[in-house]
Formats: sequence, structure tokens, C-alpha cells
Amino acid sequence: MSTQEMLAYMLKLPREERVQVTQALLLSLEILDEEEIAATWAPELERRSREVAEGTAQTIEWGGVQTELLNELAERRARRATP
Repeated sequence: MSTQEMLAYMLKLPREERVQVTQALLLSLEILDEEEIAATWAPELERRSREVAEGTAQTIEWGGVQTELLNELAERRARRATP
């Protein structure tokens, strides 16, 4: 069975079974420890904080982000429902 076939099969599983598969797959990945995560993200967080403090960051209000996410979710659901 190809990866695409396996994915198509898994996406047809009931929600709870998809959750179980997802959890198993995530647990199988090499997990970074907290120090590695902090070291990886520190420069990016410092840059973003500096931009906000300097007033050069382009921020987006949560309401706008939420609307975009909900619209994207609705579009994806509509595409899945269309044969």
C-alpha cells in the first residue's frame, strides 16, 4: 500500500480512530527536549519582540485571524463534501 493510499484509508476512519493513529505517529517522532526547543526559537522570539517594541512589527488582530481560520476551515470542509 502506498503512502497516499494509506493516508486516504486513514482519513476515512472514524474520528476517534484517527486521533489514535495521530497520537501514535506523533509519539513515534523524535521529540526535542525543552532546551532544544528554547534554543531553536530564542532568536525568532527575540526578533519578534524587538519588532513589536520598535513598532515595526505588522500585527494582526485576533478577530481577523479567527475569521480567516474559520473561513479556511469552511472551505476545506466544502471541498471534502464535494465529490
